[in-house]
Parts: sequence; structure tokens; C-alpha cells
Amino acid sequence: MFSKLKVKIKELAKTAVKLAEEKLGSNKGKEKKEMAINFVVSNIPVPAPFKPAVKLFLSAFIDESIEFAVEYMNKEVL
Repeated sequence: MFSKLKVKIKELAKTAVKLAEEKLGSNKGKEKKEMAINFVVSNIPVPAPFKPAVKLFLSAFIDESIEFAVEYMNKEVL
């Protein structure tokens, strides 16, 4: 179950980073990261009552996925 969820989180992270960048622009790293985390958590395909638990248990993985998406996006731009 977690492996499929982790794949989905990676996909959501890419979308979240792109949306945060488009909406907030540059020089707002902390705000963009928070926006991306909220996007990922709100779109995780689990029932709403379980989302806080998933956020808690997978917070490090969500952070890593967002950081990876940022690096990927930066390389794509260059």
C-alpha cells in the first residue's frame, strides 16, 4: 500500500512545486514549500480522516519528494 502511495506522492510533488512556483514566484521558498506540502497532503488518495496520520508518518518522504521535484524543475529550466 505504501509503495503505491509513495509513487503518487512523488507525482503530486512535481505538480505542487510547479503550481507553487507559478502562484508565488521567486524569493518565497518557505511559503512555496508549505503550499506544496499542503497540496500534496490534500490530494493524497486516502480518506480525509487519515490524511493527518499519513502526513505525520510520511512527512520526511513528502519533504524529500518536494525537494527532489524542486531540483528536477531547476535542472529542467537550466
